[in-house]
Amino acid sequence: MKQIKPPSFTAETFADRAFEWLEEAIIKGDLAPETKLDEVSLAKAFGISRGPVREAIRRLEGKKLVERVPHIGARVVAFSKHDLQDILYVREALEGMACRLAAERISDAEIDALENLLEGHAKQGALKAGEYYFQRPGDYDFHYRIIKGSGNEKLKQMLIDDLYHLLRIFRYRSSSRKGRAQEALQEHRGIVAAMRARDVDAAEELMRKHLAHARLSIE
Repeated sequence: MKQIKPPSFTAETFADRAFEWLEEAIIKGDLAPETKLDEVSLAKAFGISRGPVREAIRRLEGKKLVERVPHIGARVVAFSKHDLQDILYVREALEGMACRLAAERISDAEIDALENLLEGHAKQGALKAGEYYFQRPGDYDFHYRIIKGSGNEKLKQMLIDDLYHLLRIFRYRSSSRKGRAQEALQEHRGIVAAMRARDVDAAEELMRKHLAHARLSIE
């Protein structure tokens, strides 16, 4: 297993910290697809007991970032090209719809908050350098905010409960292509401008184009 230095944490418990560390390592590719997750080695690297590591791995299974394989154990999930294409095409349709609904439903204050969020993203050293565009999960994530803002429980279930953590892997990978990080930020700003104008057609179209660009970067 590749040696990974644990990052700084925002989580409280050892299990939360282990989950945050492993999730980020998987998303950034430090733990590659099909990498076996050995509890003993991870606990030693992290400086904690096996219990919190075991709990973190179970949570990663629930997020579909880790899979159990007979005679191997827990390993980082792997995808075929066909699986990847299916997931990304579904994302374009569903998240475009979510953006359309959010443009109609969210408040001006929430749009202000989206703009402030993007200004924070723009200050990231890695993004400025064009290396990648990494967003922490939940309310620190532009796409998460828009999905929540759609107000549609079924969309939130599909895009957050079912696909969100998997999609974070592909989003990070696409943003690491040369020039893509800054492009993605500008596309985010264009989407917010359409939402500010309450132009639901433009908001949906811009989101779908943004996601198509990300998909093509990965492909």
